[in-house]
Amino acid sequence: MSVFQRILVAVDPSPARRSAVRLTGELAQLTNAEVRVIHVIASAASVAAVVPLEEDSEAQAVLDEALTALREQGVKAEGTLVRGLTTQVAAAIAETAKEFAADLIVLSPHHRNSVEALFDPRVSDAVAHHTDTPILLAPEGRDEA
Repeated sequence: MSVFQRILVAVDPSPARRSAVRLTGELAQLTNAEVRVIHVIASAASVAAVVPLEEDSEAQAVLDEALTALREQGVKAEGTLVRGLTTQVAAAIAETAKEFAADLIVLSPHHRNSVEALFDPRVSDAVAHHTDTPILLAPEGRDEA
């Protein structure tokens, strides 16, 4: 039996997500793993309001794109959208990994949008502190190869 049978990949709106999805698909093909894609629809909280950082339709498009790419690679994949504040993104990823019984979590380590980060080094580090599941950081730009 292979080590990685259940892989969770977290995607955000940044272009770096494509690299994480491609790498996840390649790993899943090698190990015949099932994949769950998570996208956290983040909101920022201010003193006066909670402000969504992404429209629902945009979030669904990010998730659908990842699922399509994985399925085109012949990977069994399902997806989930989760809502949370930017401060809750890491916990949401870790909790989804636990619920899915993931053997591996794949993240993109960089997020260079002006939108507050979903996958900047602080979030990937925070995910590591919320879980015992191994984490693989996908190199940015790998999808251009």
